[in-house]
Amino acid sequence: MREAAFLKANGEKWKDFEKIIEGKESADPDSLTTMYIGLSDDLAYARSYYPDSHTTVYLNDLVAGIHQRIYRNRKERQNRFITFWTTELPGVLALNQKYLLYSFLIFGIAAMIGALSARYDDTYVRLILGSAYVDHTLYNIEKGDPMAIYKSAGQTEMFLGITINNIKVSFLTFVAGILTSAGTGWVLFQNGIMLGAFQYFFYTKGLLATSALTIWIHGTLEISAIIVAGAAGILMGNGLLFPGTFSRAESFRKAARTGIKFVIGLVPVFIVAGFLEGFVTRHTEWPVFIRVLIIILSALFVFMYFIVYPLYLRKKNAIRQN
Repeated sequence: MREAAFLKANGEKWKDFEKIIEGKESADPDSLTTMYIGLSDDLAYARSYYPDSHTTVYLNDLVAGIHQRIYRNRKERQNRFITFWTTELPGVLALNQKYLLYSFLIFGIAAMIGALSARYDDTYVRLILGSAYVDHTLYNIEKGDPMAIYKSAGQTEMFLGITINNIKVSFLTFVAGILTSAGTGWVLFQNGIMLGAFQYFFYTKGLLATSALTIWIHGTLEISAIIVAGAAGILMGNGLLFPGTFSRAESFRKAARTGIKFVIGLVPVFIVAGFLEGFVTRHTEWPVFIRVLIIILSALFVFMYFIVYPLYLRKKNAIRQN
């Protein structure tokens, strides 16, 4: 689209946004979030096709203005706790789906490399998981209870310890973005390698299904949350590497604020994953149907909340603007 046509198609809409930024008109917080998503899309388009034009600078200022209207000196509402997860977090997820894809691909490729490495090198699993863990698991397999490690600690103790550790891992994955996107990519790669080697180890013992029905009860939420934290870290790293029309410092601050929302939004997910690992995973005697149902419901939640719902908000926003 030529720049003149782009201006003609969106000019009136942008003027309305100017009035809101200048305080001449009002808008509720949900509408401001919708405007922010739409303007960010327009800005991304302008950066791609008219990177050095006044239109891009103008849109950059509009996005910053709407952002300030949303976040600066905003009164905390009684339902903010709810709207953060129903509107605010899905809104930023809608704008950053590509980072979720990048994070997923890095983790998935690493998992495949871990599995292939374990296949062609008998010592690889011990190198990655540690000899103590492998020996203990082999002992449990000989006893006829290969998943006994998930029963080795008290339920509450396990729940709290795992939840705290998972939150630390997600925060580390995000903070590694300070070292540019490569830092977060490396953390994701390490975790993916471990998962691939772990699953292949049980496959060689004829226990792939047994292990999957056990670890994915909590692992569906846990691994998905780490991938989302990875998306936040890549986003922050890219903000540092590719500032666009912002200064590098402002671009980094903006990306970091968005990434922190990702991490905060993951805390309930890790709490649920920790609860499942502490109180549910240990029950390997439960019927297969129940365990499969928990895994499917967890996967469905991840898919709907982190992918489908944000895309729905984005589509709804596009319809409103037409």
